[in-house]
Amino acid sequence: MKHSRRGAGLGLSVLALWSFSLLTTSVSAQHHKAPAPTGPWMNTSLSPDERADLVLKEMTLDEKIALLHGVGMPTDDPVTPENADSNRGVGYAVGVPRLGIPGIDMGDAAYGVRSSGANGRYSTALPANVAAAASWDPNAAYEYGALIGRELRAQGFNMSLGGGVDITREPRNGRTFEYLGEDPVLAGTLVAKLIQGTQSAHVIGDIKHYAFNDQESGRNSVNANISKRAARESDLLAFEIGVAEGQPAAVMCSYNRVNGDFACENQYLLNEVLKKDWKFPGFVLSDWGGTHSTEKASAAGLDNEQPDSVFYGELYKEAVQAGRISTAELDDHIHRILRSMFAAGVIDYPRQRSVVDPFAGMETARKIEEGSIVLLKNTHAVLPLEAGRVHTIAVIGGHSDVGMISGGGSAQVDPIGGNAIMPPGKGATHWQEHIWFPTSPMKAIQARAPKATVRYDAGTDAASAAAAAKGADVAIVFAYQWESEGMDLPSLSLPDHQDNVIATVAAANPHTIVVLETGSPVTMPWVDAPAAILEAWFAGSDGANAVGNILFGSVNPSGKLPNTFPRSEADLPHPTVVQPPPESEHFSGPVSPVVRGKGLPPFQVQYDEGVKVGYKWYDAENKPVLFPFGFGLSYTTYSYSGLTVTPGDKIKATFTVANTGTRSGAEIAEVYAALPAQAGEPPKRLVGWSKVAIDAKGKQTVTVEIDPKYLSIFDEQKDGWTLVPGDYTIMVGGSSQSLPLKATIHLK
Repeated sequence: MKHSRRGAGLGLSVLALWSFSLLTTSVSAQHHKAPAPTGPWMNTSLSPDERADLVLKEMTLDEKIALLHGVGMPTDDPVTPENADSNRGVGYAVGVPRLGIPGIDMGDAAYGVRSSGANGRYSTALPANVAAAASWDPNAAYEYGALIGRELRAQGFNMSLGGGVDITREPRNGRTFEYLGEDPVLAGTLVAKLIQGTQSAHVIGDIKHYAFNDQESGRNSVNANISKRAARESDLLAFEIGVAEGQPAAVMCSYNRVNGDFACENQYLLNEVLKKDWKFPGFVLSDWGGTHSTEKASAAGLDNEQPDSVFYGELYKEAVQAGRISTAELDDHIHRILRSMFAAGVIDYPRQRSVVDPFAGMETARKIEEGSIVLLKNTHAVLPLEAGRVHTIAVIGGHSDVGMISGGGSAQVDPIGGNAIMPPGKGATHWQEHIWFPTSPMKAIQARAPKATVRYDAGTDAASAAAAAKGADVAIVFAYQWESEGMDLPSLSLPDHQDNVIATVAAANPHTIVVLETGSPVTMPWVDAPAAILEAWFAGSDGANAVGNILFGSVNPSGKLPNTFPRSEADLPHPTVVQPPPESEHFSGPVSPVVRGKGLPPFQVQYDEGVKVGYKWYDAENKPVLFPFGFGLSYTTYSYSGLTVTPGDKIKATFTVANTGTRSGAEIAEVYAALPAQAGEPPKRLVGWSKVAIDAKGKQTVTVEIDPKYLSIFDEQKDGWTLVPGDYTIMVGGSSQSLPLKATIHLK
């Protein structure tokens, strides 16, 4: 997603923003109010396709062309007749007012609605998308999307630009925090639920970035080279599940090339796979500035150019009039857009501004974060802390006296009140700045241990931090790794000498707890030193209270890793991020359509690891890891027994999970499969899971149904999924490397 450079945070208080929203609601509603639509297409008993066809028959060529493209970046551009009715978001496609078809008003919404401050609005920052993946909770993913959908509507938008699901081939990708982990079944299942939640608010849902936008370095010029089989079994499988189960109204194609062609004019990706094989009925829009042609892109299946009309405006009209693009091809694009609008409900339920409920949003964000925090280490059960036994607490680093960090780029949500580390009134958000939400871990800790003495040290000097920690009953170090769209991480190491600070503090105090605020895996040369490690991710608007509840045990941690944490970057499939040559930089300033269409010179990334992504790579290469995929501790313990596997249309794995500890908790029971050797696959793959709540000393019988596709390979010769005859081993347990139950089933 292309960015807006305008600062959006206004540094207003919650009360001021809420009051402003109340004052402007009636004005905004009137501004967006349109005549009640009339015409046979308003018959809700008809299907979205039938209604779209009825509208299409009434449209002029100019009206069709206007629906094919955006009108610029309303966030940056002056008010014009074209964008006057927009909500000043990042994209707007003009509707057909005379037929009652509204404009499509698009808002960035990866983990919350972006640029709310510019509209005098409040929006909730949820935990980063990768945190939602760490919950392994489809219900939480639905609530995640539903909150975003409600807040988009409340702010006046009718389309979401969220739904990121590129899997983690490259953990240093600057957008790893916007995605849902390294496994396609986990990521695809959760993004489907997120999309369902978003569209439940009558907002057009989106899934992106299609496909293989697996690194940000040179994203406009990189050519991802990958075999058809590897593509279908990895990134494309995540998209396939998301499209089939989530039924998004839109798909956003990505900046990069795939096997030679730009993704937004890639015949294989858009027409052959998405529209023909998956039977996707919605529309494809380009990432911002990701369109490179008129006729080629149109023939390949691109339906809408954003944010402007370089190729899908006058050039498109000329191509239609000259017969180079058929009317049938044009009408297919328009039908898909109209059909999506009817299916999502944006015509039957017109957008109208209202007031966001900040209290409901904060509660939802906190609950999702509580289910997403991963307890990575807990030596001698140092956690949970007992308030009555802890008299002195050292809180160190990460600006934890005032806030918690968030992810940047087009996902950035404006913090209410502004950037917590800036002086009052100076906390506006700007592109690719480090933004801390004003959710203070130190205050949350003090509130849970009111009789304890809580001291803060900035953590910028190791000696000072160690001195603060030495005399305390417990030291809690907050460490961060910021990341953003538009750049990749230089490494998986913590920045700003934080590794040294953690090691020094842990040497000074054996009761040291490390809380990580990251969007990607990090390396931990100090891993043996602290007593406990929590991965809190980018924790959202109320992250501090969620962390506080985990630290002091009012919530039992249940999150598990959606990405493997490697020991070293040398163990990655690509030890260094493949960088573009110096001339491959983003376009700046106006360029001609010819220059823009040609694009930047391609540079090559070979995904020769193929299907071996994440844990599949480490398994196949026999590489030990720091923390495995699916790993996460609890304040209780679980045991597994009694696995039976039943054949059928969907194979069923049934087993018992027992809570063998003294606290109630929720266990994520994971099911993997090893395929027959002749399939030529990595040692195992995730095929299902269930997150189950179990009382202390209780047990529960769990049945996980396995989709046959998850046991299949993609056969390039047959151009389809094939179940290889032979013996399949079904494995069950608490992580990808802790699978005590095994059973074999023969499939034909």
